[in-house]
Amino acid sequence: MKKNIYIVLLALCTSFGFAQQTPASKQSKPIAITGATAHLGNGEVIENSLIIFKDGKLTTVSSAAQTDLSGMEVIKADGKHVYPGFIVPSSTLGLVEIDAVKATSDDDEIGEINPHIRSIIAYNAESKVVESMRPNGVLLGQIVPQGGRISGTSSVVQFDAWNWEDATVKVNDGIYMNWPSSFTRGRWWLGEDPGLKINDKYSEQVDEVVSFFNETKAYGAGDQPIINLPYAATQGLFDGSKKLYINVDDEKGITDAIHFAKNNKVQHMVIVGGSEAFKVADLLKQNNIPVILQRIHSLPSRDDDDYDMAYKLANLLVEKGVLVALNANGSMERMHSRNIPFYAGTAVAHGMAKEEALKLITSNTAKILGIDKDYGTLETGKSATLFISEGDALDMRTNKLTHAFIDGRSVSLETHQTELYKRYDNKFKAGK
Repeated sequence: MKKNIYIVLLALCTSFGFAQQTPASKQSKPIAITGATAHLGNGEVIENSLIIFKDGKLTTVSSAAQTDLSGMEVIKADGKHVYPGFIVPSSTLGLVEIDAVKATSDDDEIGEINPHIRSIIAYNAESKVVESMRPNGVLLGQIVPQGGRISGTSSVVQFDAWNWEDATVKVNDGIYMNWPSSFTRGRWWLGEDPGLKINDKYSEQVDEVVSFFNETKAYGAGDQPIINLPYAATQGLFDGSKKLYINVDDEKGITDAIHFAKNNKVQHMVIVGGSEAFKVADLLKQNNIPVILQRIHSLPSRDDDDYDMAYKLANLLVEKGVLVALNANGSMERMHSRNIPFYAGTAVAHGMAKEEALKLITSNTAKILGIDKDYGTLETGKSATLFISEGDALDMRTNKLTHAFIDGRSVSLETHQTELYKRYDNKFKAGK
């Protein structure tokens, strides 16, 4: 009996040790933040600010003034900074926990054409990786599927929830497509030259996408007695209820993708990646097409590119009037997502004004994802999704959060990493 009790207690302790943190409770009383420098996310800064929110909504965003704060929880933030919650687009957060453990990976489906595959139902709100975003101020994200030619449908979530239903901010916001590449690399493992070469199947691969869209439009034009899930899922691209996100980097690919979308009367499209987008910036501006840039802590994509092209690319596009956001796409994308504020900081170091760079991860991203009515800036009536930092949030040396709120709820800044840090910090301090 004692042995059995011991085993049960051990199992309970283990489960509690690895359990998800309990999501924050709904805001119960008004909260006022006083004295902080408020970065509104729209280019404006209020040096000595007063921010009040109630029932998850911002009610006051102004310069500090004599105001009756009785009955409110007051956070004195003199010398600190307040920012809107950062947003990471085009991410697989919550879809993969451990790359080496297949059972925790659900970001890709079998097949090439999967617009009906919905990433949101596979989203794991209990992910430790998702939890680790919050200490850097990353509080929302767009969760997207991977693989195939048309990967599936994305959704936008907030990063403190019991399950995917609670997490959802905007469901089925867009469809992700991987545009065929104009060039390929030789398969070195088969003895081929690993250098770039023209993709002989490019036209054929584009024709496959065109054919699918023609079939989709024909399906939508008729009264079909049987629902075709891929065709039905794509209809939102033509009525404007969904956006088409196209992963493409090269100049020719971007140009062809734009003409493809226009010819097929896609209402809204977004370029994702866009390492050569600066070469067609005028075309992007002319067609009002935003760009979500891949992780800018990257090497140049071409041998003849400037060494700092990835760092200054955002500024080149913004100067041309293109709406730009940043993501963390690339190797270990999920882990790098917590670093998007520092990518914006890199853009500052390479010519962009600091408040303009802040837009790359707040208001610009919210506009692209279609959630700017509630998120992305600190404005009266919008969601109280924000955080307080001891210093500049775009500088990894000074971005130290003291508080974070999602829809007015005070969320925990503790993670698996912070727990381990404290554990071993105490060990070394004790000299053990």
